[in-house]
Amino acid sequence: MVGIVLLGIFVLLLVFGAPIAVCLGMSSVGAILVQGAGKPLEAIMSVLPRLCSSASSKFVLLAIPFFILSGNVMEKAGISGRLINLAEKCLGHIRGGMAMVCVAVSCFFAAISGSGPATVAALGLIMIPALVKAGYSAPFACALMAAGGAIGVVIPPSITFVVFGSIADASITNLFISGLVPGLLMGIGLIAAALFLGRKMDLKVQPKASAQERLKAFKDAFWGLLMPVIILGGIYGSIFTPTEAAAVSVFYGLIVGVFVYGEINLKKMKDILIDSCSTTATVMFITMGATLFGYVLTRARLDLAIKDFMLSITGGNWIIFFIIVNIVLLIAGCFLDSTSALYIFTPLFAPVALELGISPIHLGVVMIVNLAIGLFTPPVGVNLYVACGIGDIKIEEITKGVIPCLVAELAVLLLVTYIPGISTMFVS
Repeated sequence: MVGIVLLGIFVLLLVFGAPIAVCLGMSSVGAILVQGAGKPLEAIMSVLPRLCSSASSKFVLLAIPFFILSGNVMEKAGISGRLINLAEKCLGHIRGGMAMVCVAVSCFFAAISGSGPATVAALGLIMIPALVKAGYSAPFACALMAAGGAIGVVIPPSITFVVFGSIADASITNLFISGLVPGLLMGIGLIAAALFLGRKMDLKVQPKASAQERLKAFKDAFWGLLMPVIILGGIYGSIFTPTEAAAVSVFYGLIVGVFVYGEINLKKMKDILIDSCSTTATVMFITMGATLFGYVLTRARLDLAIKDFMLSITGGNWIIFFIIVNIVLLIAGCFLDSTSALYIFTPLFAPVALELGISPIHLGVVMIVNLAIGLFTPPVGVNLYVACGIGDIKIEEITKGVIPCLVAELAVLLLVTYIPGISTMFVS
């Protein structure tokens, strides 16, 4: 009965377009009321503030607001334009070079922002018009930018890895390390798709930049290039934890934005803080709702029932297990944001993976690559809407442009899923 109430209210609210945090929270409250039928209302509801408080007060989750703030600071600091200029000077003279620039800068900016939509918003204003000018169609230009931005949740530092690590109790440092190669493979896949599509197009190239022009562009972008080196070098060198690295990145970003590039003033700082607080509140609201959802699943022993069911249909075969994981998450990614999907599905998949001898690091990478693909798949791919807004096209128009990017990223997903060494080769 509890399971029917929980899933029934959740699906009903989702169908009516309620925010995912509300769906998770209200369905959980309804199920808790059913579970506690016959007890005083005060006793039943007293569990809510305790669960919400414990869900949002984990030390590791401090990395989320810091990385969000850091990404917003670097976006407003003028880093994106300087990175694009450097990439254009190095690759703009190659046929299809503008697509390479788009993906290369997306990968690099991903290592600064840690967020897919932030990457699209920061780079799209420059890259989408540049791709169209180079000869690509507007739908494909927007799709490539949206898919490139999705790499932001895979290449470290990534907010989604922090969320997964906090749920699955996995090392966030190891998760960051494991995301590097899959993220780069996703970038290579997008470049291959763009070059394949551009064979029959009249692609334009820029004049080859001189060594002096490249050096000037490098000097201009140097402080932005240094940021991921400091963050990732500090984490991998055991100088500071991922949470401390997030705080360091904010401090460094403010120094660069205010004193080096002079792009951030008091007005911009106010906008940065408002955007960061708004995004953080959304994430933490989802976190609290999902914690209540997980509590109900555990109290009703639905998680064990799902675990036993999955073990029975997989027959102990990890290949079949990952087929199920990929299908479920690719579908879920079309409708849910990555944070919500992680909170819903990680508690269901992680115990089964552990039973099958699958590393939680490998499972985390597979899940997050799936959800990265969801960022640019209709109908609710967040990156698509950001890219469409910048490119001034309708979501229906971009769908055809998404197909080559989707094929490339699905190929990478299969590699990451069934060759565990791709994600775990550098993890001790």
